[in-house]
Amino acid sequence: MTRKKITIIGAGNVGATIAQRLAEKNLGDIVLLDIIQDMPQGKALDIAETGPLYYFDFKITGTNGYEETKDSDIVIITSGVARKPGMSRDDLLNINVGIVKGVVENIARTSPNAILILVSNPLDAMTYVAYKISNFSKNRVVGMAGILDAARFSTFIAAELNVSVENIHAFVLGGHGDTMVPSTRYTTVAGISIEELISQERLKEIVMRTRNGGAEIVNLLKTGSAFYAPSAAVAEMVEAILKDKRKILPCAALCEGEYGIENLFVGVPVILGAKGVEGIFEIRLNEEESNALQKSANEVEKLCNKVDALLGL
Repeated sequence: MTRKKITIIGAGNVGATIAQRLAEKNLGDIVLLDIIQDMPQGKALDIAETGPLYYFDFKITGTNGYEETKDSDIVIITSGVARKPGMSRDDLLNINVGIVKGVVENIARTSPNAILILVSNPLDAMTYVAYKISNFSKNRVVGMAGILDAARFSTFIAAELNVSVENIHAFVLGGHGDTMVPSTRYTTVAGISIEELISQERLKEIVMRTRNGGAEIVNLLKTGSAFYAPSAAVAEMVEAILKDKRKILPCAALCEGEYGIENLFVGVPVILGAKGVEGIFEIRLNEEESNALQKSANEVEKLCNKVDALLGL
């Protein structure tokens, strides 16, 4: 069997933790790239030395250049400035557009057949940047957002009901940020709608906490942002692609009319398999859900218009 190659751009907390999770899942050779001299090499060596304990034989490489990333099957982009307390994802736009643009230009040159997974914030806008700059087909550019948001939603519901998280299937649509749309109607506990198990008043509080999930962690950490849960979400996406699981997962994908959204990357349920985004699942939304999703898409569109201006498109 041909060994798969996975490149992670950015060896900070998110990138390095993704590398560790992917290594432990035995998914392929990993290249960890960062501009800081010697840092990705040190982290790669540290992860490689867990191999005898987690029983993986895949190669872990740290580098400061793109040549080692050549012919990657999947490239995960975590590069960019992380949020600080008081910052919104939108505040990061001007800085991170330039960073992601440069990364994607290099990756398009060295790995023209790769599938791109975006993690950098603001997520939906950075996925849009990657799509525009790479000229890759829409199925090969996808953003990690909904899986993380759904995991947070599930965590809070499980705590509220004092049940296993394994019984919960959470459903989240929309942009990755304050306007995301956690659907209480389609979220279930052992097949039962949570609307039958939790009061509407309490559900509103849980939905709001989910929307502010990233900011809550930023405010607690004070010197960084979340990385354990985001890295786990990315690992699930990579596994679905490399094992061709055709798993239905909430991701930021290019909508071309689905849910009434045109030419925007917004969180929707997608079929994730060997070709990347192999389809978008459309479900029937009620008026309230549809309006909330459109509001979220409108906010993403505002960011993308700013991106177009910054890129001169």
